[in-house]
Amino acid sequence: MSVLQARKMGLPSMNLGRFKGVPILKQLYLEEQLLRTSSDNWCIINDGTNAPTVVMGLSGKPSELLEVGSVLQDQVPVIKRFTGGGTVIVDPGTIFVTLICNKDDVPGVQPYPRSIMYWSRLLYNEVFKEIGDFQLRENDYVFGSRKFGGNAQSITRKRWIHHTSFLWDFEAGNMSYLKLPTRAPEYRLARSHMEFVCRMKDYMPRSVFIDKTVMAIENQFSMKPVDLDVDAATHDTEFVHSTRLLLKRELEEA
Repeated sequence: MSVLQARKMGLPSMNLGRFKGVPILKQLYLEEQLLRTSSDNWCIINDGTNAPTVVMGLSGKPSELLEVGSVLQDQVPVIKRFTGGGTVIVDPGTIFVTLICNKDDVPGVQPYPRSIMYWSRLLYNEVFKEIGDFQLRENDYVFGSRKFGGNAQSITRKRWIHHTSFLWDFEAGNMSYLKLPTRAPEYRLARSHMEFVCRMKDYMPRSVFIDKTVMAIENQFSMKPVDLDVDAATHDTEFVHSTRLLLKRELEEA
């Protein structure tokens, strides 16, 4: 047995599911089901989604967060997810990384948002070592003062989920679907979307980011790749998802 194998025997196990281009609605269905029905630790990586989609937090209000007229005119899907956090528009240039953990398997992390965010900062410090000026500012991952990663969480009695939308690339025009939020981070300083965010592709290759992320997680968990049927969660009629696609009528009423 190698030294690495011996060390890994003492680490909690984590299943790794990797996807490419899975629709974000299917991904969120899967994550919600894993959080609430599985007892395993999970890392889900989805390299891009299939089409531009707006994703809002659990308590988000379209009238406050979206340019509803443009969203309706261009028929952009709007999802209300099962976790908190802000609003983002995702597309094939977005990389999603989700960590679903049993609270007892992550020593030193309390089941509270701030504690989980601090732990995630240390994890991604390994990924972005010597690349840009990586920081956690309020609840965002930034290079300097420009955001490239938005986070959302949900915490249950024994488990928590922390998922991130990483802006490896994006279409500038899609940002026009989002209003300037009334409750913005202080460091944003009323900057427009294009002044506030940056593209990760200007800092590192896409595949390098994903590989480094897996390596950083492997320092804390014994990772096991698994094949996941992402469609099974969508078609499971026994599990009631709180994540949902907003109806056209709901947007029109907003």
